[in-house]
Amino acid sequence: MEITLEKQSATNATLKVNLAESDYRPKVAEKVKEYSKKVQLKGFRPGKVPTSLVEKMYGKSILVDEINQILSDSITKYIRENKLPIIGEPLPDSEKSENINWETQKDFEFKYNLGLVPEFNLDLSSNVKLTKNNIKIEDKVVQETLQNLKSQFGQSTNPEVSAEGDFIYGDLKEENGDFEFQSLFPTNKIKKSELSKFVGLKPGDKVSFEIEKTFDDAADVAYVTGLSKEDAEKKQGIFSLTVSKINRSEAAELNQEFFDKVFGKDAVKSEEEFMTKLKSTIEENYGRESDLLINHQIRKHFVDNTQIELPSDFLKKWLLVSNNGKITQEQIDKEFDLYLKELKWTLIKNKISEDNDIKAENDEIVGKTKEMVKQQFGGMAFGAELEETFDKIADNYLKQDNGKNYIKMYEQLVNEKVIETVKTKISIADKSVDVEEFRKIAEAQD
Repeated sequence: MEITLEKQSATNATLKVNLAESDYRPKVAEKVKEYSKKVQLKGFRPGKVPTSLVEKMYGKSILVDEINQILSDSITKYIRENKLPIIGEPLPDSEKSENINWETQKDFEFKYNLGLVPEFNLDLSSNVKLTKNNIKIEDKVVQETLQNLKSQFGQSTNPEVSAEGDFIYGDLKEENGDFEFQSLFPTNKIKKSELSKFVGLKPGDKVSFEIEKTFDDAADVAYVTGLSKEDAEKKQGIFSLTVSKINRSEAAELNQEFFDKVFGKDAVKSEEEFMTKLKSTIEENYGRESDLLINHQIRKHFVDNTQIELPSDFLKKWLLVSNNGKITQEQIDKEFDLYLKELKWTLIKNKISEDNDIKAENDEIVGKTKEMVKQQFGGMAFGAELEETFDKIADNYLKQDNGKNYIKMYEQLVNEKVIETVKTKISIADKSVDVEEFRKIAEAQD
């Protein structure tokens, strides 16, 4: 067997494999003998079918299978031993394969196209300067969160007369059409100029209005009509709502029952403790958002600023072939830029992992999986008697899908470690911003 590598460029190469009859004939002969012992043919006792007959009946398929196995093993070994930086998988030269005569040929030549990734440089130093935006916890935010919680855990009532903020249930009809729908009107979505029509209503009352003048957003029209957003955008004209029920949420009082509902039984026991814990919870949530944003900024910076030469034409062909017709060339062309960004980050992440000896141990993977399971149970503290249960749930999760979940958790851990390693090597300045400014910065990153 002879394997030769021909480089067309830094990113493209051809692997040529020449097989002589002596390279595959012993394996084919051995496989024919195995078949003769297993195959059952009328007129022959089990295990006594002549090899010549087996060769005649199955010889071609055995030859193809054995040569394909030899090619697969040999190419994999060659790539590994020569440390070829391939991307994707070797693609057989289809024209070369089509010209093979399996009936008469003794020697074979196969060609495979390879995509290569050349060495690239990565600036992982203090020369890289990024800004971490930390959200300021303003009193306004704390009060808004408090009001939302009081509303969420408040008591629902059905008053006789509607007021601003109520939900009005009723029969919605189109005056000059056949449309009818049992609707729920959130009065906080109605335009201020039209709100007075919906305040002071009682069950049985009927109110008429122009739907396009009543709501600002087509999504709100869709909500009250049950239509798709596209159909809701076209709805115009006079509608009527006949009130059947009014629903109002009475804000919860700041008492122990409310504290327990928000943070758990006896987690806080006074209004002062509640407000302190509420602020700290908001800080933790905003802290996670800030962490997620800087992590995204780190990834984006290195993807945008690291020059990596990639074999684009090869990758497009490989994506088409490897997906076995599940995606079209048009889909690949449309999403190729996004794919290249994901690929670049994978290559960058792998280089950082290799250069810094980053890996995830089994105990870490199991531990992270257990934490994920606990979060699904509300993230509360659990007694030692439940630890065995969480161990079993985590173990079952990691074994599911033929171990793919294990690989997913491994990659997630490595990714987190890579990001944390980057943070220790580059320069990150802290900046305090309010919520609105943070949202604008986050939106600009997409």
